[in-house]
Amino acid sequence: MLQLLLRIEEFHLKNYTMANMEKIKIKQIKSPINRTKKQKLTLLALGLRKIGMSVEHDRTPNILGMIKKVNHLITVEN
Repeated sequence: MLQLLLRIEEFHLKNYTMANMEKIKIKQIKSPINRTKKQKLTLLALGLRKIGMSVEHDRTPNILGMIKKVNHLITVEN
Protein backbone atom coordinates (compact mmCIF):
# COMPACT_ATOMS: atom_id res chain seq x y z
CA MET A 1 0.00 0.00 0.00
CA LEU A 2 2.80 2.40 0.90
CA GLN A 3 4.59 1.70 -2.38
CA LEU A 4 1.42 2.45 -4.32
CA LEU A 5 1.06 5.80 -2.57
CA LEU A 6 4.69 6.65 -3.33
CA ARG A 7 4.20 5.84 -7.01
CA ILE A 8 1.09 8.01 -7.15
CA GLU A 9 2.93 10.92 -5.51
CA GLU A 10 5.87 10.53 -7.92
CA PHE A 11 3.45 10.54 -10.85
CA HIS A 12 1.74 13.73 -9.66
CA LEU A 13 5.07 15.44 -8.97
CA LYS A 14 6.37 14.54 -12.41
CA ASN A 15 3.23 15.87 -14.11
CA TYR A 16 3.33 19.06 -12.01
CA THR A 17 6.94 19.83 -12.84
CA MET A 18 6.49 19.07 -16.54
CA ALA A 19 3.42 21.32 -16.75
CA ASN A 20 5.17 24.26 -15.03
CA MET A 21 8.47 23.98 -16.90
CA GLU A 22 9.08 26.88 -19.27
CA LYS A 23 11.20 26.47 -22.37
CA ILE A 24 13.79 29.03 -23.40
CA LYS A 25 15.53 29.26 -26.75
CA ILE A 26 19.27 29.97 -26.73
CA LYS A 27 21.18 31.05 -29.84
CA GLN A 28 24.94 31.43 -30.17
CA ILE A 29 25.87 34.75 -31.78
CA LYS A 30 29.63 34.97 -31.15
CA SER A 31 32.60 32.64 -31.42
CA PRO A 32 34.23 31.08 -28.35
CA ILE A 33 37.71 31.77 -29.80
CA ASN A 34 39.89 33.71 -27.32
CA ARG A 35 37.52 32.88 -24.45
CA THR A 36 38.35 31.01 -21.29
CA LYS A 37 38.17 27.24 -21.22
CA LYS A 38 35.24 27.39 -18.78
CA GLN A 39 33.22 29.53 -21.19
CA LYS A 40 33.97 27.16 -24.07
CA LEU A 41 32.89 24.16 -21.98
CA THR A 42 29.74 25.99 -20.87
CA LEU A 43 28.75 26.54 -24.50
CA LEU A 44 29.31 22.86 -25.21
CA ALA A 45 27.26 21.91 -22.15
CA LEU A 46 24.41 24.05 -23.47
CA GLY A 47 24.67 22.19 -26.78
CA LEU A 48 26.04 25.10 -28.81
CA ARG A 49 28.89 24.29 -31.18
CA LYS A 50 28.62 26.79 -34.05
CA ILE A 51 27.64 30.42 -34.52
CA GLY A 52 23.96 30.64 -35.43
CA MET A 53 23.09 27.35 -33.76
CA SER A 54 20.09 27.40 -31.43
CA VAL A 55 18.77 25.00 -28.81
CA GLU A 56 15.83 24.82 -26.43
CA HIS A 57 16.20 24.07 -22.73
CA ASP A 58 13.94 24.01 -19.71
CA ARG A 59 14.14 27.09 -17.55
CA THR A 60 15.98 25.65 -14.56
CA PRO A 61 18.43 27.29 -12.15
CA ASN A 62 21.29 25.26 -13.67
CA ILE A 63 20.61 26.47 -17.20
CA LEU A 64 20.06 30.06 -16.04
CA GLY A 65 23.45 29.98 -14.31
CA MET A 66 25.14 28.77 -17.49
CA ILE A 67 23.41 31.49 -19.49
CA LYS A 68 24.66 34.11 -17.05
CA LYS A 69 28.26 32.96 -17.53
CA VAL A 70 28.20 33.23 -21.35
CA ASN A 71 25.54 35.91 -21.90
CA HIS A 72 27.94 37.95 -24.06
CA LEU A 73 28.16 35.06 -26.56
CA ILE A 74 24.46 34.16 -26.81
CA THR A 75 20.95 35.55 -27.11
CA VAL A 76 18.00 34.21 -25.13
CA GLU A 77 14.34 34.16 -26.16
CA ASN A 78 11.33 32.97 -24.17
